Amino acid sequence: MTDVRQKIQDTIDSTDVVLFMKGSKEMPQCGFSSRVAGVLNYMNVEYRDIDVLKDADVRQGIKDFSDWPTIPQLYIKGEFVGGCDIITEMTLSGELDQLFDKAGVTYDKDAANKIREANA
Repeated sequence: MTDVRQKIQDTIDSTDVVLFMKGSKEMPQCGFSSRVAGVLNYMNVEYRDIDVLKDADVRQGIKDFSDWPTIPQLYIKGEFVGGCDIITEMTLSGELDQLFDKAGVTYDKDAANKIREANA
């Protein structure tokens, strides 16, 4: 499991935004992964998607790594942010925008505002 843990650490260290998800950003394989990928895609965030369905060790390893029991999991600048419910809440409250701003991650602010307007 140490190799998997190192692989996960290397991945989140080498990319500003990483989404561990079921499926890919182009073809999510569960509703929760689809929601988070949809937010990131709509906001034009550049991110790396890791399909946990392709590797059972990574699927369990990421849960152990974060001490978080569910997928998807979003990491920004090496820090675990949360899963679907947390990302949804942060998007609607504007906290995700603030986190992207603080981390220097480029995103479409107009798209973020449209998400909030549509859910007001």
